[in-house]
Amino acid sequence: MEITAKTRMIRISPRKVRIVADLIRQKNVNEASGLLTYMPQKGAFILKKLLDSAIANARQKKYVDIDNLYVKTIMVDGGPVLKRFMPRAMGRATKIRKRLSHITLILDEG
Repeated sequence: MEITAKTRMIRISPRKVRIVADLIRQKNVNEASGLLTYMPQKGAFILKKLLDSAIANARQKKYVDIDNLYVKTIMVDGGPVLKRFMPRAMGRATKIRKRLSHITLILDEG
């Protein structure tokens, strides 16, 4: 049975989170949790919290064996973009695009 956890409007670029997400795809939850714990990236901290949330969701279902769960799917989608401007030389301005992410994590028994 699939267990889902989602997080939205995370203030990190989807590109940065996808790098970390690719490392835990199709891994056992214990192995994925161990990997994310010791990675220095901000995206690893966010994905660790999301993985813990998905495991807590699985614990609510009495018939799911948590030791057999693995990361079936992890999707990192782009959210809205916060648009800011930075002053530059000679009265000009340049755009700064602060990107947000939506992350969906699906666990399954394997």
